[in-house]
Amino acid sequence: MITKNLSKPDDLRTFEKTRIEIVNFSHTSIIRATFDAGWKWSECEKPVVGTDSCILPHNLYVISGNLTVKMDDGKTYELAPGDAAEIPPGHDAWVVGDKPCEIIDFAASK
Repeated sequence: MITKNLSKPDDLRTFEKTRIEIVNFSHTSIIRATFDAGWKWSECEKPVVGTDSCILPHNLYVISGNLTVKMDDGKTYELAPGDAAEIPPGHDAWVVGDKPCEIIDFAASK
């Protein structure tokens, strides 16, 4: 058995209005992402990543805050605390309201 704590991540990444803490295991990674109020993927991460929309799939759980996800086909989804979601590649997302949004993202592979 292997245990790790997200408060002591293997990797820490920060972008504008973004904090990402990652613990890695042999076949998976678990990510805690905190997005500050005003965060929007297309404004804060797109300039760093360089793709038109987020190309990563996500299997996530919302701990706190609210998040809107807009798929490339135009469908929009609202996520709130307690929601779990499987989000395919090809989306934008943004924090709704004046509180940060904290999620746990379960990545299938590193």
